[in-house]
This record gives sequence, C-alpha cells and structure tokens, in this order.
Amino acid sequence: MRRELPSVAARTVDELLRNTPGFAPAVERLGRDVAQAAVEQALLLALGLRVGAAARQALPAPARPAGRVVTTMPVARARQVLFAALAEERCLPAKALNELARAAGWPLPGRARAVILANPSATETPHLTAQLDAALGPGLLGILDTDVCLLVPDPGPETRAALATVLGSRTAAVGHAVPVADAASSLRWARRLLALTPASPAGEGRRPVFVDDHLSDLLLLQDESLARALSDRWLGPLDGLTPRQSERLEDTLLAWLESGAAPEAARTLQVHPQTVRYRLRQIEKLFGPALREPRTRFELELALRSRRLLAQSRRPRARGAAGRARAAGTGVPPLGPGRQARVNGL
Repeated sequence: MRRELPSVAARTVDELLRNTPGFAPAVERLGRDVAQAAVEQALLLALGLRVGAAARQALPAPARPAGRVVTTMPVARARQVLFAALAEERCLPAKALNELARAAGWPLPGRARAVILANPSATETPHLTAQLDAALGPGLLGILDTDVCLLVPDPGPETRAALATVLGSRTAAVGHAVPVADAASSLRWARRLLALTPASPAGEGRRPVFVDDHLSDLLLLQDESLARALSDRWLGPLDGLTPRQSERLEDTLLAWLESGAAPEAARTLQVHPQTVRYRLRQIEKLFGPALREPRTRFELELALRSRRLLAQSRRPRARGAAGRARAAGTGVPPLGPGRQARVNGL
C-alpha cells in the first residue's frame, strides 16, 4: 500500500486542483512537491499507518552490516519522512532517527529551533532556506497543515541574532531551542505564537517573533480550559458592567498591576493619571480589600492576561487596522479623537 502512496497522492493533488478552488493558491505558494508530501502524510494518517512506520522503511535490514544505510527511498523523500518523524509528538528512538538522518543526508544537530514562515512565496522559500543554511548550517524543510516550517541548527548564543538578520522584515515565528529529538515542541509553540501574532501589511513593522520573548503568555495558554477557569474565578465582579466599561477597567487594572502605580499606568494607557485613579476607585469598589493581598494581585494579573490572550487566539490573523493596533505593544490602541482622556468618567 505504501508503494502506491506517491501515485495516489499525485492523483489526489490533481483532483484537488481541479475541484477545490482554495487548494490551488496553497500549491502555488508551497510548491507541488511540498503539497504532494503533505497529502501523502494525510493519507498515511487516514489509513492508520503511522509516519513512524514509514520512517522505519528507510532503515537497514537486520542482516546488513552495522552502520551501512541501505534504502531505496530517494533523499528528498527521506527528508520528508525525517521531518514528519521529528514533528510527531512521540519521536523515533535515537538509533532509528540517526539512521534516517543519514538516509536523508541531514546531519542531526544537537539542538534545533523551528522557524515558521507566514505566507511565503514559492520562490522566497528556497532563497531563505539557502540564507539560513549559510548562517547556521543545513536546515530541514517541511510542511505542517499549510504552514511552511524549517528546523534549523542552534549552535549557541549567536543563533538568535543570525535568525533576526536573515529573516529581516519577514513575518515569521521562531521556536525555542530544544534537543533535536524534541523538535515537535519547538514547532508546536512557534506555530501557536504565529497564530497569535497579528498580520501586518508591508511597511508596517513586520519582523520575526521569538517564542523566547513570549514564554509566560504561551504557558498561560497551555491549557485553555484552566485559563478560562482562572478568568471566571477572578473577574466575576466585572460581569455586571457593559462590555465597554469592562474593557476599560480590565485595561486599567492590568496596567496598574504591571506597573505598580497610577502615573505609570496612565502612560501605558495614554490617558490622564486622574482618569486612572478614578477607574481604580471603581475597581476597588468591585473587588474590595482583596486587592491589597499580593496573591490576589498575582492571580488577577494572570486572569487578565489569560482573558486577553484567549480573545486574541480566537481572532483570525487577517484582521483590520484597529485589531492590529490593539494586539501590538501593550495591547492598547493609540490615543485618538475617540479615546481622549476623561477625568470624570469611565
């Protein structure tokens, strides 16, 4: 059955191109070979044949001399299988992984990072891959769903600067450094971070984002059910307010908790300090003396950040300018005519 998969996948891609309008742009962006490899992986899963079993086909037969890789799998195909094996939550044993890496012609690095590219063109991906290879050593290209992914070596502290230089003004997400056998974790969190990153038009501050800079936020989203429970437990006093009032008080309370003082919170929110003090009096009426307890303040900050992140994760990446402004920086839109500071009101 596996021998027939490439031809079946090729015919499936042809049918999708003819009958599924949304499929053609993805193939044009990713390239025919990458799209076909993704279809093969989907067929393996649909048939209940784990990618790990396909990877084992690339290993030498027991009767072969040790250390000699004997495989009929082409190098390009071996690289696809290797990427799929590394992207799985449960990876191949070290010995099998090393054998497959030899078949793929990819020297396994000690540590690696995932790089997820946002909507690259078919011509951009090879160029970028070559630049990263020159800066960090050979990388491994693959696809997860419709995300174009790279696993790149992480030789040390200079890796981040090299990635920032090569990626330049591209929208991309870079995962944390992990042992190569744990590459699935770096891939998973880089993809999650990219999903949370607002899309920016050309010329509006595009840049790569790094999981290293968002560890606490991603940790809060590791279990969305618990994050919602935390928000429900601590933010109940705001339920009786209008959405506009609740949003303003949440922004103010979070800015105050993060900065520790009304003037600093006012600068973050771009409002008058007296406006912050007025809102804080409203907040104290709602939450009572518990606000003076360090543990309560800590959990309130976690709850507020969780609620904001959950709302952000539900928004599509292609959002309007107002949504992009709100998700950027502190999460508060710039002060405009409709948001002038008001001293005597919410």
